[in-house]
Amino acid sequence: MNRPALPPLHLLLALVVVAVWGTNFVVIKWGLEDFPPLTFAALRFTFAVLPAIFFLKRPAVSWRNLALYGVLIGVGQFGMLYIAMTQWISPGLASLVVQTQVFFTIGFAMLLAGERVRTYQVVALLLAACGLGWLMIHTNAEVTPIGLGLVLVAALSWAGGNTAARAAGPVNMLAYVVWASVFSAPPLFALALTVEGWPAVSHAVANADAAAWGAVLWQSVGNTIFGYTAWAWLLARHPAATIAPLSLLVPVFGMGASAMLLGEPLTSWKLTAAVLVMGGLALNTLWPRIVAWRAAASAA
Repeated sequence: MNRPALPPLHLLLALVVVAVWGTNFVVIKWGLEDFPPLTFAALRFTFAVLPAIFFLKRPAVSWRNLALYGVLIGVGQFGMLYIAMTQWISPGLASLVVQTQVFFTIGFAMLLAGERVRTYQVVALLLAACGLGWLMIHTNAEVTPIGLGLVLVAALSWAGGNTAARAAGPVNMLAYVVWASVFSAPPLFALALTVEGWPAVSHAVANADAAAWGAVLWQSVGNTIFGYTAWAWLLARHPAATIAPLSLLVPVFGMGASAMLLGEPLTSWKLTAAVLVMGGLALNTLWPRIVAWRAAASAA
Protein backbone atom coordinates (compact mmCIF):
# COMPACT_ATOMS: atom_id res chain seq x y z
CA MET A 1 0.00 0.00 0.00
CA ASN A 2 1.47 3.35 -1.04
CA ARG A 3 1.87 6.04 1.56
CA PRO A 4 0.37 9.43 0.71
CA ALA A 5 2.90 12.04 -0.31
CA LEU A 6 3.57 14.95 1.99
CA PRO A 7 1.55 18.06 1.07
CA PRO A 8 3.88 20.69 -0.42
CA LEU A 9 3.65 23.01 2.60
CA HIS A 10 4.36 20.14 5.01
CA LEU A 11 7.36 19.06 2.94
CA LEU A 12 8.57 22.67 2.92
CA LEU A 13 8.25 22.85 6.71
CA ALA A 14 10.23 19.61 7.11
CA LEU A 15 12.95 20.93 4.81
CA VAL A 16 13.11 24.19 6.76
CA VAL A 17 13.57 22.24 10.00
CA VAL A 18 16.42 20.08 8.66
CA ALA A 19 17.98 23.18 7.09
CA VAL A 20 17.89 24.91 10.49
CA TRP A 21 19.39 21.87 12.18
CA GLY A 22 22.08 21.49 9.52
CA THR A 23 23.14 25.12 9.18
CA ASN A 24 23.17 25.38 12.96
CA PHE A 25 26.71 23.96 12.93
CA VAL A 26 27.88 27.13 11.19
CA VAL A 27 26.02 29.22 13.79
CA ILE A 28 27.77 27.24 16.54
CA LYS A 29 31.13 28.09 15.01
CA TRP A 30 30.21 31.77 14.93
CA GLY A 31 29.09 31.69 18.56
CA LEU A 32 32.35 30.03 19.62
CA GLU A 33 34.24 33.07 18.34
CA ASP A 34 32.88 35.04 21.33
CA PHE A 35 31.93 32.46 23.95
CA PRO A 36 33.99 29.67 25.53
CA PRO A 37 32.33 26.35 24.63
CA LEU A 38 30.88 25.39 28.01
CA THR A 39 29.65 28.93 28.63
CA PHE A 40 28.02 28.93 25.20
CA ALA A 41 26.29 25.61 25.91
CA ALA A 42 25.10 26.81 29.33
CA LEU A 43 23.59 29.95 27.81
CA ARG A 44 21.92 27.91 25.08
CA PHE A 45 20.06 25.79 27.62
CA THR A 46 19.28 28.73 29.87
CA PHE A 47 17.35 30.38 27.07
CA ALA A 48 15.79 27.05 26.13
CA VAL A 49 14.24 27.08 29.62
CA LEU A 50 13.40 30.76 29.92
CA PRO A 51 10.77 31.92 29.35
CA ALA A 52 9.25 28.80 27.72
CA ILE A 53 8.98 26.88 30.99
CA PHE A 54 6.35 29.31 32.25
CA PHE A 55 4.06 28.42 29.33
CA LEU A 56 4.54 24.66 29.15
CA LYS A 57 3.20 22.18 31.67
CA ARG A 58 5.73 19.70 33.02
CA PRO A 59 5.26 16.38 31.21
CA ALA A 60 4.08 13.42 33.26
CA VAL A 61 7.50 11.80 33.64
CA SER A 62 9.79 11.41 36.63
CA TRP A 63 12.30 14.06 37.64
CA ARG A 64 14.95 11.36 37.35
CA ASN A 65 14.12 10.82 33.69
CA LEU A 66 14.16 14.55 33.00
CA ALA A 67 17.50 14.90 34.79
CA LEU A 68 19.04 12.00 32.87
CA TYR A 69 17.96 13.44 29.53
CA GLY A 70 19.03 16.97 30.50
CA VAL A 71 22.54 15.98 31.60
CA LEU A 72 23.13 13.65 28.65
CA ILE A 73 21.97 16.14 26.03
CA GLY A 74 23.31 19.27 27.73
CA VAL A 75 26.70 18.19 29.04
CA GLY A 76 27.28 15.00 27.07
CA GLN A 77 26.06 15.99 23.63
CA PHE A 78 26.35 19.74 23.26
CA GLY A 79 29.09 20.32 25.83
CA MET A 80 31.38 17.84 24.05
CA LEU A 81 30.30 18.99 20.58
CA TYR A 82 31.05 22.64 21.34
CA ILE A 83 34.45 21.79 22.81
CA ALA A 84 35.31 19.71 19.73
CA MET A 85 34.28 22.51 17.38
CA THR A 86 36.53 25.10 19.01
CA GLN A 87 39.57 23.80 17.13
CA TRP A 88 39.49 20.04 16.64
CA ILE A 89 36.84 19.40 13.97
CA SER A 90 35.19 21.50 11.26
CA PRO A 91 31.46 22.28 11.39
CA GLY A 92 30.69 20.28 8.26
CA LEU A 93 32.40 17.14 9.50
CA ALA A 94 30.88 17.56 12.97
CA SER A 95 27.40 17.61 11.40
CA LEU A 96 28.24 14.32 9.71
CA VAL A 97 29.97 12.42 12.52
CA VAL A 98 27.37 13.27 15.19
CA GLN A 99 24.73 11.44 13.13
CA THR A 100 26.35 8.17 14.20
CA GLN A 101 24.05 8.54 17.22
CA VAL A 102 21.68 6.37 15.19
CA PHE A 103 23.91 3.34 15.68
CA PHE A 104 24.53 4.05 19.34
CA THR A 105 20.75 4.33 19.81
CA ILE A 106 20.34 0.89 18.22
CA GLY A 107 23.04 -0.47 20.53
CA PHE A 108 21.25 0.86 23.61
CA ALA A 109 17.98 -0.66 22.38
CA MET A 110 19.70 -4.04 22.03
CA LEU A 111 21.34 -3.77 25.43
CA LEU A 112 18.41 -2.45 27.45
CA ALA A 113 15.32 -3.64 25.59
CA GLY A 114 16.63 -6.88 24.13
CA GLU A 115 15.98 -5.80 20.55
CA ARG A 116 17.61 -8.01 17.92
CA VAL A 117 20.13 -6.60 15.49
CA ARG A 118 19.19 -7.10 11.86
CA THR A 119 21.52 -7.97 9.01
CA TYR A 120 20.90 -4.65 7.25
CA GLN A 121 21.81 -2.82 10.48
CA VAL A 122 25.15 -4.64 10.64
CA VAL A 123 25.87 -3.70 7.01
CA ALA A 124 24.81 -0.10 7.70
CA LEU A 125 27.09 0.09 10.73
CA LEU A 126 30.02 -1.30 8.74
CA LEU A 127 29.49 1.32 6.03
CA ALA A 128 29.44 4.13 8.58
CA ALA A 129 32.48 2.68 10.38
CA CYS A 130 34.38 2.65 7.07
CA GLY A 131 33.52 6.33 6.68
CA LEU A 132 34.84 7.14 10.15
CA GLY A 133 37.95 5.09 9.45
CA TRP A 134 38.47 7.06 6.26
CA LEU A 135 38.30 10.28 8.28
CA MET A 136 40.90 8.90 10.71
CA ILE A 137 43.26 8.18 7.81
CA HIS A 138 42.94 11.78 6.64
CA THR A 139 43.22 13.56 9.98
CA ASN A 140 44.41 17.15 9.60
CA ALA A 141 43.38 20.58 10.86
CA GLU A 142 39.76 19.90 9.83
CA VAL A 143 39.42 16.66 11.78
CA THR A 144 41.76 15.49 14.52
CA PRO A 145 41.59 12.30 16.61
CA ILE A 146 40.57 14.42 19.61
CA GLY A 147 37.81 16.11 17.65
CA LEU A 148 36.53 12.84 16.23
CA GLY A 149 36.57 11.26 19.70
CA LEU A 150 34.71 14.17 21.31
CA VAL A 151 32.00 14.18 18.63
CA LEU A 152 31.58 10.41 19.01
CA VAL A 153 31.11 10.98 22.76
CA ALA A 154 28.51 13.62 21.83
CA ALA A 155 26.79 11.08 19.56
CA LEU A 156 26.86 8.46 22.32
CA SER A 157 25.33 10.96 24.75
CA TRP A 158 22.67 11.88 22.20
CA ALA A 159 21.81 8.20 21.87
CA GLY A 160 21.55 7.95 25.66
CA GLY A 161 19.22 10.94 25.62
CA ASN A 162 17.13 9.26 22.93
CA THR A 163 16.87 6.17 25.13
CA ALA A 164 15.73 8.28 28.10
CA ALA A 165 13.15 10.06 25.93
CA ARG A 166 11.91 6.72 24.65
CA ALA A 167 11.48 5.50 28.22
CA ALA A 168 9.41 8.63 28.97
CA GLY A 169 6.73 7.43 26.57
CA PRO A 170 4.43 9.56 24.39
CA VAL A 171 4.79 13.07 25.80
CA ASN A 172 4.83 16.61 24.47
CA MET A 173 8.41 16.59 23.20
CA LEU A 174 8.84 20.35 23.31
CA ALA A 175 7.73 20.49 26.96
CA TYR A 176 9.96 17.50 27.70
CA VAL A 177 13.03 19.20 26.21
CA VAL A 178 12.33 22.51 27.93
CA TRP A 179 11.82 20.96 31.37
CA ALA A 180 14.81 18.65 30.95
CA SER A 181 16.94 21.68 30.11
CA VAL A 182 16.51 22.73 33.74
CA PHE A 183 19.07 19.99 34.43
CA SER A 184 21.35 20.98 31.54
CA ALA A 185 22.23 24.59 32.34
CA PRO A 186 23.42 24.28 36.00
CA PRO A 187 26.07 21.56 35.44
CA LEU A 188 27.24 23.35 32.31
CA PHE A 189 27.66 26.62 34.24
CA ALA A 190 29.47 24.72 37.01
CA LEU A 191 31.83 23.13 34.49
CA ALA A 192 32.34 26.47 32.75
CA LEU A 193 33.34 28.16 36.00
CA THR A 194 35.64 25.24 36.87
CA VAL A 195 37.27 24.67 33.50
CA GLU A 196 37.06 28.06 31.80
CA GLY A 197 37.13 30.22 34.93
CA TRP A 198 35.04 33.13 36.10
CA PRO A 199 37.17 35.79 34.31
CA ALA A 200 36.65 34.10 30.93
CA VAL A 201 32.94 33.52 31.53
CA SER A 202 32.21 37.04 32.77
CA HIS A 203 34.32 38.67 30.05
CA ALA A 204 32.54 36.73 27.33
CA VAL A 205 29.07 37.54 28.64
CA ALA A 206 29.91 41.21 29.13
CA ASN A 207 31.62 41.73 25.78
CA ALA A 208 29.70 39.51 23.36
CA ASP A 209 28.22 41.43 20.46
CA ALA A 210 24.73 41.17 18.99
CA ALA A 211 25.79 38.47 16.54
CA ALA A 212 27.07 36.27 19.38
CA TRP A 213 23.83 36.64 21.34
CA GLY A 214 21.96 35.96 18.11
CA ALA A 215 23.86 32.67 17.88
CA VAL A 216 22.77 31.79 21.43
CA LEU A 217 19.13 32.57 20.66
CA TRP A 218 19.32 30.64 17.40
CA GLN A 219 20.41 27.58 19.39
CA SER A 220 17.56 28.01 21.85
CA VAL A 221 14.70 29.34 19.76
CA GLY A 222 15.54 28.12 16.26
CA ASN A 223 16.71 24.62 17.11
CA THR A 224 14.78 23.83 20.28
CA ILE A 225 11.54 25.79 20.23
CA PHE A 226 10.91 25.89 16.48
CA GLY A 227 12.71 22.70 15.44
CA TYR A 228 11.24 20.33 18.00
CA THR A 229 7.76 21.83 17.79
CA ALA A 230 7.60 21.66 14.00
CA TRP A 231 9.08 18.16 13.86
CA ALA A 232 6.65 16.87 16.50
CA TRP A 233 3.77 18.52 14.59
CA LEU A 234 4.80 16.70 11.41
CA LEU A 235 5.23 13.36 13.19
CA ALA A 236 1.75 13.72 14.66
CA ARG A 237 0.27 14.03 11.17
CA HIS A 238 2.36 11.67 9.05
CA PRO A 239 3.94 8.22 9.48
CA ALA A 240 7.41 8.28 11.05
CA ALA A 241 8.68 6.37 8.00
CA THR A 242 7.70 9.38 5.87
CA ILE A 243 9.25 12.06 8.08
CA ALA A 244 12.33 10.40 9.63
CA PRO A 245 14.29 9.88 6.35
CA LEU A 246 14.30 13.63 5.77
CA SER A 247 16.69 13.98 8.72
CA LEU A 248 19.34 12.44 6.47
CA LEU A 249 19.56 15.88 4.87
CA VAL A 250 20.97 17.44 8.06
CA PRO A 251 24.63 16.64 7.17
CA VAL A 252 23.97 17.79 3.59
CA PHE A 253 22.90 21.20 4.86
CA GLY A 254 25.67 21.14 7.47
CA MET A 255 28.48 20.44 5.01
CA GLY A 256 26.99 22.68 2.32
CA ALA A 257 26.53 25.65 4.66
CA SER A 258 30.02 25.20 6.08
CA ALA A 259 31.45 25.23 2.57
CA MET A 260 29.50 28.29 1.46
CA LEU A 261 29.64 30.41 4.63
CA LEU A 262 32.94 29.36 6.20
CA GLY A 263 34.91 28.30 3.14
CA GLU A 264 35.31 24.71 4.36
CA PRO A 265 36.64 22.78 1.33
CA LEU A 266 34.68 19.78 0.09
CA THR A 267 37.66 17.61 -0.79
CA SER A 268 37.35 14.18 -2.39
CA TRP A 269 38.36 12.33 0.79
CA LYS A 270 35.76 14.23 2.78
CA LEU A 271 33.02 13.50 0.25
CA THR A 272 34.02 9.83 0.25
CA ALA A 273 33.66 9.69 4.03
CA ALA A 274 30.30 11.47 3.77
CA VAL A 275 29.02 8.98 1.19
CA LEU A 276 30.04 6.04 3.39
CA VAL A 277 28.58 7.43 6.63
CA MET A 278 25.39 8.71 5.02
CA GLY A 279 25.08 5.51 3.02
CA GLY A 280 25.05 3.59 6.29
CA LEU A 281 22.51 5.97 7.79
CA ALA A 282 20.32 5.78 4.68
CA LEU A 283 20.44 1.98 4.63
CA ASN A 284 19.48 1.79 8.30
CA THR A 285 16.63 4.26 7.86
CA LEU A 286 15.22 3.27 4.49
CA TRP A 287 15.71 -0.51 4.24
CA PRO A 288 12.66 -1.45 6.40
CA ARG A 289 10.53 0.86 4.29
CA ILE A 290 11.84 -0.68 1.05
CA VAL A 291 11.12 -4.19 2.33
CA ALA A 292 7.60 -3.19 3.38
CA TRP A 293 6.96 -1.58 -0.01
CA ARG A 294 8.15 -4.69 -1.87
CA ALA A 295 5.99 -6.94 0.31
CA ALA A 296 2.93 -4.75 -0.32
CA ALA A 297 3.65 -4.72 -4.06
CA SER A 298 3.93 -8.52 -4.14
CA ALA A 299 0.67 -8.93 -2.27
CA ALA A 300 -1.20 -6.55 -4.57
